[in-house]
Amino acid sequence: MGADGKAKDFTTDGADEPDWEAADLDDDSRAVMVAVGRQIKLWRVAAGLSQAEFGVEIGYGENQIYKVEAGKRIPRPEFLDKADRALGAEGKIAAMKVDVAQARYPKKIRDLARLEAEAVELGAYGNHNLHGLLQTEEYARALFDVRRPAFAPNDRERYVAARIARQEIFDRTPVTTLTFVQEEATLRRPIGGRMVLRRQLEHLLERGKLRHVEIQVMPTDREDHAGMGGELQVLKLRDGSAAGYVSGQLTTRVLSDPKDIQILEMRYGIIRSQALSPRESLAFIEKVLGET
Repeated sequence: MGADGKAKDFTTDGADEPDWEAADLDDDSRAVMVAVGRQIKLWRVAAGLSQAEFGVEIGYGENQIYKVEAGKRIPRPEFLDKADRALGAEGKIAAMKVDVAQARYPKKIRDLARLEAEAVELGAYGNHNLHGLLQTEEYARALFDVRRPAFAPNDRERYVAARIARQEIFDRTPVTTLTFVQEEATLRRPIGGRMVLRRQLEHLLERGKLRHVEIQVMPTDREDHAGMGGELQVLKLRDGSAAGYVSGQLTTRVLSDPKDIQILEMRYGIIRSQALSPRESLAFIEKVLGET
């Protein structure tokens, strides 16, 4: 029972998903969790509550409170919200949700997410699977499931969560102009099975109808193709600068050299000119959906 006489719902340590443990984070992310935990402890002590009493107030076990304050467990968004209300922090603890969310994910994803957060325009060409910003959660999970060597379940869920979180870019104000060119093969490969692919194609059609989004398809029968060097991404940022992002089998690179960016922009422009128009592409996706 809480101080108000009402029953409290408890989340025990054993009921928490293991991917919220902080043990596998890199040093920078672990430092964020330690700092967040320290701030929560300072607010708790200032409120005159023991870890057990604080746990009762927000519905978590004492051991859970200890682990969060010690930086050993990643606090969930709802944990931070409840702590903020219980400790009268007036939004100061809840505001740390952004830092925690970013720190939870692998470094290369954090770097890309930072670029996307600053982008006023983003263009991407994908040649072997649908771009991460266009993926449904079940498609993304299926995609990580087929990776070799296989991801550990905890790592897979971290990557899936990070990928889906990045998709807030579609709802940002002011809007970011988003263009994508996808190889026809990426629309037909049944990652996760037929129904997963169908729902993914339906999702593509929804995204493609947004006014600030253009999706184009590169048909397999094209004889002239500027994208044979692999997938690429070009981002134009708020400060007027630009960045590029390329990935291969074992490496991903963020490019900032103007000469490199110029090549990627030229290449992406030609790729778009060789692909079907956005309107033709939506019709093509609908056709593939009907055949799936």
